[in-house]
Amino acid sequence: MAQEKTMKELQQDVDDYISQFKEGYFTPLEMIARLTEELGELAREVNHVYGPKKKKSSEAEASISEEMGDLLFVLITMANSLDINLAEAHDKVLEKFNTRDKNRWTRKDES
Repeated sequence: MAQEKTMKELQQDVDDYISQFKEGYFTPLEMIARLTEELGELAREVNHVYGPKKKKSSEAEASISEEMGDLLFVLITMANSLDINLAEAHDKVLEKFNTRDKNRWTRKDES
């Protein structure tokens, strides 16, 4: 099994890929449109697997994992283009959840 990558490594992988093209990163608005498109594709796959709308025989095979990967790639491209460290952003969100929302949900019994 391949070693798991850090968020920094993921962001560097995406930057290495994008940097080989003259066009570079899309604009933030273009990336929001791409994120929306990829989220729609993920929603469609989730609906096919868990919802009432099953896939037509003529529809191409895709997977929830593949669609999540596409969504993650576009999110990373947007973060990179805006010089956002996603690991730091993640830590800030968890801090918020662990302070502001620490009593919002019912905790599992600790045995």
